[in-house]
This record gives sequence, structure tokens and C-alpha cells, in this order.
Amino acid sequence: MAEAGADPGPLAALAEAEAGQGRSLAWLLETAPGSPAAAPRVLALLAFEDAAKPGAAAAVAGLRRLGVKAAMLSGDGRAAAGALAARLGLDTVAAEVLPDGKAAQVAAWQQAGERVAMVGDGVNDAPALAAADLGIAMGTGTDVAIRAAGITLLRGDPALVPAALDVTRRTLGKIRQNLAWAFGYNLLGLPLAAAGLLSPPVAGAAMALSSVSVLANALLLARWRPPGPVAGAPAAPTPESDRPDAAMAGAPQARRHGAGRQDAPMAGAPVAEAGRDA
Repeated sequence: MAEAGADPGPLAALAEAEAGQGRSLAWLLETAPGSPAAAPRVLALLAFEDAAKPGAAAAVAGLRRLGVKAAMLSGDGRAAAGALAARLGLDTVAAEVLPDGKAAQVAAWQQAGERVAMVGDGVNDAPALAAADLGIAMGTGTDVAIRAAGITLLRGDPALVPAALDVTRRTLGKIRQNLAWAFGYNLLGLPLAAAGLLSPPVAGAAMALSSVSVLANALLLARWRPPGPVAGAPAAPTPESDRPDAAMAGAPQARRHGAGRQDAPMAGAPVAEAGRDA
């Protein structure tokens, strides 16, 4: 604005308030025809913010229930990233991070003794997905991210992340239980059979019972259901003040401030895919 020589007038205070909430600002100016040297007139103030995906808050809550700490790595500015992290309830956020910086941050957490799972869907996330102990890519993401990750979710719903971690934990638990059960049977049955205390029919029945018990224990996983709200269920309606007339989930939302339209959503404003780090 200073370079253009335009006076924001009464919109200056509003611009400061919008910037303080982490929104990116753009000004719409009009130059007087035939007078290029004259100061342009301010027509409107545009405030853009990255909206979290509908399932992002549920994903953070689900991770906390599992005892997993959630953090956000973002290439956005500190104000915008901090505002989004505050809305999601994240305690740790790293802003203005380049793609190699994301991988470096993952390595730093690993050196601190943490086991790190990285969730991403963009090209910029690929180095961190490959460096993490577990890379989780969205099925709607780029091919590079999907190839770099160890797990690919079928939908781009962040709420599937805690569900995936929960079912993998339960699966590993069943594997350990079945191994303990099988080894216990053999440790108990082999000495008895070697000592002649078990007849062949009884030993065969015991081995068959061991296989049946292992299979039955594994089939209990079929009763598993995602913790909390069902993944993929319709998201709860957002407050009217936070829901623009025309915006994509996970895309920047445009708000126009000008004559007669304070805090009004700008219907038809261009949107671009963003908000992938949450």
C-alpha cells in the first residue's frame, strides 16, 4: 500500500485485525483514468485464510485419545499457521518450513527418541514422508507422496489417520497374542508328548485346537470399529460465521471488506487447493 501510495482509510484497522488472526491480505485499488500519477483509490480489502479439512479437528482429538502427540509442519507464514493450529488445538507448529526442512524436523524428532508418523499428500511432503518411521499419504494426494508413504488412506479424510493407527495397534496385539498362544501350546505339549504322557490322538487334537484358537482370536478383529465418530461420516455443521458461501474444504477462503459488506463472504472467489499440512 505504501508503494502504491494508496490510503487504506477506515480499512486500516480492519486490515490489522485480519492480519492478527493469521489471514493473508490483498487490496483492490482503482487508478483514476488519465491520471496515472494520482493516488489510487481503495475499493476493497480481501482477507484469505486456509480452512482446515472437515475431519482435521476430529483427527487431532482421535490422536490424543490414542496418546499420540500431534504437530503441524507448514510452509505458510507463522501467523496463518499459528491461527490454524489454534483452531485445531495443536500445541506444536512449525511454520515457514521448506520441503527439506520438514524432513529435517522429522529427523530431529527421531534423534530426540520420538517415533514419528508423517501425514501428507503433496509433493513437498514426500521427503518427510520417506524420512518418517511411518509415512501416511492421502489417496487423493500426489503420486510422489503416495509412493513415498508406507500407508495410503483410501480417502482424503484426516479422521482416518487415528483409525488406521488404532487398527494397526490392535492387529499387532493379536499377532503377539497368537504367537504367545502357539508357543505356549508347544512348550507345554512337546515335553508331555516326549515323555509319553500324550497319546497321538490327544496330541493331534491339541494341535488342532491350537490352530482353531489362533484363528478365532484373529477373527475378533472383524468386530473392530473406528474409535469416536465414524470415519467418513458427515461433518458437524460449522458456525455460519466460519462457513463461506463458496469455498472448498481445505482451500483458502476469501472474505471481502468494502463499502456495505463487512465480513461478508466473497461468493465466487477463486479457490486453490491448500491446507494439506493439518
